[in-house]
Amino acid sequence: MTIRLSTNAERMPEMATTNDVNATSLPRLASVALVVLATALCGCANRDNMSTGSVDDDYRQRHPIVLTQAEHNVDIPVSASDRRLTQGTRDTIRGFVQDYRAHATGTVEILAPQGASNSRAISELRHQIRQEMVASGIPSKRIADSFYPAGGAGDEAPIRLHFMATTAVTNACGQWPEDLADKSFGNQNYYNFGCATQSNLAAQVANPTDLVAPRGQTPIDAEQRGTVIDNYRSGSTPTSTASIGGFGG
Repeated sequence: MTIRLSTNAERMPEMATTNDVNATSLPRLASVALVVLATALCGCANRDNMSTGSVDDDYRQRHPIVLTQAEHNVDIPVSASDRRLTQGTRDTIRGFVQDYRAHATGTVEILAPQGASNSRAISELRHQIRQEMVASGIPSKRIADSFYPAGGAGDEAPIRLHFMATTAVTNACGQWPEDLADKSFGNQNYYNFGCATQSNLAAQVANPTDLVAPRGQTPIDAEQRGTVIDNYRSGSTPTSTASIGGFGG
């Protein structure tokens, strides 16, 4: 009986062949795994045959900013013992006048309450309010006196200043027409999303017509532009002669 013992030289070709097979199989197995993973992800993305890019979910369409005629009101509190306008009240009236001059050119109403317990104080302050409005820039012919019913007998109702103007507004926020749980798989925002942002933007617009079209540009200051360009070309840098001192002077 003959026993054949294999040497290291005889084993090397077999090992090389096995390594070649494994090296060739690994990329193929990796490719198959990637194809299976991509197929699974595509199945998740196309759930219910819905494409994410086709979802109509723009908060600007749900809560559009529109221009409309709106009331601008300011209530001036009046105590039964008041006989003159306070400085704070005068500042409030001036702010109301600034709002009117920026947004309207029509009639301003001074509404006095009827049947209020502070009717005597209202009668005196009403004339002072008119004088303050005229002094702030509203012509007297645009100021109209009117009345409104007080809430109840004996109430100290305020004097109300009122005018109408074109105003940027949006629909009311805080509406929840649907259950949020119903949209858990729809990849959509809830109905009230973006409403607060739109309302704040509408309230902060200084000129509502800016939302319709841009304003015309003011003419350039050719002289100042030429001076700045000449200084830049000559290398001169504008400097300040002010000095910064400490607390010790």
